[in-house]
Amino acid sequence: MVARQLEEQIAARFPVGQRLRVLDVGMGQGTQALRLARAGHRVTGVEQNTTMIEVAREALAGEPEGIRARMRVIQGDGQETGVHFLPGSFDVVLCHGVLMYVDEPDPLIAGLARMLAPGGLLSLLVRNGDALAMRPGLSGDWAGAQDAFDTTSYRNRLGLDVRADRLESVTATLAGIGAPLHAWYGVRVFTDLAPDGAPAPEDLDELLAAEERAGRTDPYRAVAALLHLCGVRG
Repeated sequence: MVARQLEEQIAARFPVGQRLRVLDVGMGQGTQALRLARAGHRVTGVEQNTTMIEVAREALAGEPEGIRARMRVIQGDGQETGVHFLPGSFDVVLCHGVLMYVDEPDPLIAGLARMLAPGGLLSLLVRNGDALAMRPGLSGDWAGAQDAFDTTSYRNRLGLDVRADRLESVTATLAGIGAPLHAWYGVRVFTDLAPDGAPAPEDLDELLAAEERAGRTDPYRAVAALLHLCGVRG
């Protein structure tokens, strides 16, 4: 879903065929970074976890030379982008699944926005702080649902205590740093309870179509497990 949404926003912001400069902060195993490099863009991936870096580099090693030349990997936590890069160095900056591990997200978001050239796209994927009661509630954990209404803290599937972001708060942050919210989507509206590693169902196309529509339609997107927020640098 995130890949489809990102493609939509890139197509809306940039001329067809333009080779973009992309920064992927917290790239994980490099799924989005590799996809964008295959599309012809020059991608820099930043990742702190050494295991994830090795997975990404192994995947990159299996790509054709042209794709390998368009992608580089840097170890880091994303907080020091100003050390590695000049302001305005990128057309697109991704930060997916990272902010939930950051106690104070605003400085990180501001630093990422400074990396954008004018008109550049900032893509954030965050845990939805306005819908934390949905998962325990749908699982029948009524006490957990009651607790979740009044907090932005939660324990993720890895057993780590992390935090979520509210749409209103991130919208205000983006406006304050000169990269106002341009579009937003819900991710995992209907499928949040699916177990990790579950095989793809036979009706996958229908599932994706339903998720895609719900992710862009009110009121469904507002209760998604994740929010995909896209800001544009003024």
